[in-house]
Amino acid sequence: MKDNANLDQNSLKQLQTQLGKLKEQVQSNTNKIEQNIKDEIHPLTVMILPIFSKPIMPSQITPIQIGIEWSDKIMNIADSNQKTFAIFSLGDENSIDKNITKDKFPAFGTLVKLLHAKNTHNEVHFICEGICRVQIDEWIDFDKSIAKISYPNIIEPDSKSEDSVEIRAYAMALVSSLQELLPLNPLYTREMRQYLLRFNQNNPSMLADCVAAISSSSQKELLEILATLDLKERLKRALKLIRTELQAAHLQDEIKGSVSDKISKKQKEFFLKEQLKEIKSELGIKVDDKTLDSQEFKKRFAKLNPPEHIKTRFDNEIQKLNILEAGSPEYAVTRNYLDVLTSIPWGNTVKENLDIKKARSILDKDHYGLLDIKDRIIEYLALGALCGETKGSILLFVGPPGVGKSTIGKSIAKALNRPFYLLSLGGINDASVIKGHRRTFIGSMPGKIIQAMRSCHAMNPVIMLDEIDKITRSVQGDPFAALLEALDKEQNNEFFDQYLDEKLDLSKCTFICTANSTDSIPSPLLDRMDVIRLSGYISEEKLHIAKEHLLPKNLKKANLKKSNLKISDNVLNKIIEEYARDSGVRSLERAIEKIIRKSAVLILEGKQTVIVKEDNLEKFLGASAFKKERFLEGIGIVTGLAWSQYGGSTIAIESRLVHKDGRGLTLTGSLGDVMVESAQIAYSYIQSIIKDYSKKKKDNFFKNAHIHIHVPQGATKKDGPSAGITIASSLLSLALNVKPKENFALTGELSLTGQVYAIGGIKEKVIAARRLGIFNIIVPKANEGDVLELESEITKDVIFYYANNFEDVISYLFTDIKKKKDTKEKDDDVIVISSDDFIVP
Repeated sequence: MKDNANLDQNSLKQLQTQLGKLKEQVQSNTNKIEQNIKDEIHPLTVMILPIFSKPIMPSQITPIQIGIEWSDKIMNIADSNQKTFAIFSLGDENSIDKNITKDKFPAFGTLVKLLHAKNTHNEVHFICEGICRVQIDEWIDFDKSIAKISYPNIIEPDSKSEDSVEIRAYAMALVSSLQELLPLNPLYTREMRQYLLRFNQNNPSMLADCVAAISSSSQKELLEILATLDLKERLKRALKLIRTELQAAHLQDEIKGSVSDKISKKQKEFFLKEQLKEIKSELGIKVDDKTLDSQEFKKRFAKLNPPEHIKTRFDNEIQKLNILEAGSPEYAVTRNYLDVLTSIPWGNTVKENLDIKKARSILDKDHYGLLDIKDRIIEYLALGALCGETKGSILLFVGPPGVGKSTIGKSIAKALNRPFYLLSLGGINDASVIKGHRRTFIGSMPGKIIQAMRSCHAMNPVIMLDEIDKITRSVQGDPFAALLEALDKEQNNEFFDQYLDEKLDLSKCTFICTANSTDSIPSPLLDRMDVIRLSGYISEEKLHIAKEHLLPKNLKKANLKKSNLKISDNVLNKIIEEYARDSGVRSLERAIEKIIRKSAVLILEGKQTVIVKEDNLEKFLGASAFKKERFLEGIGIVTGLAWSQYGGSTIAIESRLVHKDGRGLTLTGSLGDVMVESAQIAYSYIQSIIKDYSKKKKDNFFKNAHIHIHVPQGATKKDGPSAGITIASSLLSLALNVKPKENFALTGELSLTGQVYAIGGIKEKVIAARRLGIFNIIVPKANEGDVLELESEITKDVIFYYANNFEDVISYLFTDIKKKKDTKEKDDDVIVISSDDFIVP
């Protein structure tokens, strides 16, 4: 019994040992099977496929197209049992550099399973499913694209930690955003349905990858999601992407709804209009918008008296309007043309006032002085009264700023009882402004002359072309050439407007042009205009204008009474002399406005009457802009008179001996070419006559003398021949060491033989001399007629000395200089210098 018991124990131990070995063998076999399964699903060596598109995300099923060079490798994988390989995104479709190198591969790719593959003519098409993230550990054969890979671990928190709660919250936020997004875009619905069929919707890792896969994010953003192993951080990135998609979807839905509303509104309007047509048809009323336009144009045109060619054109355009569809662009162009055509006052003229006495009273009331212009207008009206109607006239007012060129145009229109239109041409560089645009594009318009007639509702308005000298030329045409047709009396009865495409009669219009100077106006255009020059005002005229016009006008504008402000004549004269010395009256008006503004403040503070005196004038206007000028007197200094487009002015010409080490002449003062030539002529002429006036027999001042002639105010450009006798007088005074007479001013052109020729701007120069208190003026004998035509207010107290030659100038200007008797000329006494001896900075 005891032996049997021992035997049973031994047998049991052997059985237990055999059972242990059997368990170890089973476990070993199980491990091998599991490893084989794992190696089959997650192989360690795979083919690497580089693509230039968005990366494939785990859980994503997508079609891919690659080059035919990958055909054999893809087909071999399709025939194998494993059917897995890795895909790495090297860039997007727009990548410029598509060369494949090791350093271009990103850190993470996706292991995919090939579902279907097909060869085409020059590409390989296949469908694959993303499985998990992979990394390249080592390249086995880069040319064959074979590498060892590893599978990174996803960082997930413990289920009981706080991060786990946050992950669930992020997952719920993703699901909520997806639920909001799905109704807005059906494509997302189809993608999510495929995801829900394959994966557990409670898997946050796969949820984040799926959201990234269905989004329209860039290749860079998807690579960042693929490389994010921390689950919490990946969910944050995915939530950001889906919310961007949600915003875009909402915007798309709003745009779609807005467009749909507009289309629905248009359709509704169309159906209502069609119904309205049917209702009107049943009631016997067949009038639509096109018919109303046609009827309106015919009604307007019936009130006009157009020429026959305009009637024909109107009938043709109306016929075209009736044929065209109301919604077509051509209909709008034709309608606009008919609107312009029927708004031109064809045949309508305003009855003129041909009463000369009434016209003169209107002109005298509105303007002081300007006798030349008033006489010209009265002459124009007198001819019209004799003929029964006035013909068109083209006047050009030339003068400095502020002398009333523009305002006189309104007075002319008022005197003629005609409508007035002001057209400013300053800076115009397009001929279409005058002639109109062609009807070849939408937005074309007629020329400004047509618009003037439409605005004035008459065919005989007074049109003022202001600042005609400020027109510029450009590639868009020459406005001066366009004005030639409008301002030519012989052809403006058939003026052609490019927009109207018909001829227009401008012969009944009165054109008044204004300019500061005629230098920039082409001669052919200037020849067609009657030029009337307006000079500046003298102090007496400015005083009258201030008292009778400027002061009452500005008091009325400020709602003040005459008793509220007291300004004496002496104060006004001081304002004119020290604050408003320009040729016009603009500075004077600004000074008066400033006084009224400051007076208004004092009146509101309780003062009943403001009295402006000479001693408190600076409180109102500040320091005076001009001080009484000091006459430059002395040997070699002579006062000349100049004229520019801004009026007359005085200039003191100074001559000075620099040294006697060598002859020469220096000229300074911003002199123009003509004035430099005048100085050279004066220099040569004085050399030739100096021996006739020198007291010393053998004295020749110019033989070794270097002389400097200067004209002050060097910042102002000076030019013209009228300073010839002034420069010569300055040189003669220097050479003979004799001081000229005081209170004298000179103007006149000097020839090389000593003749004094006529110059222009006599009126402006006399006004400038009076302004400085000079009342002795030497002028050329040829300008005696111009002096006699001056108004008495300008010539009052002024003594004019007329010179035929320079000897007359010497006799008037110098008392101690007498010409020697029986003086014989010697050629060797005259020093002729070359142009190299002149120094003109």
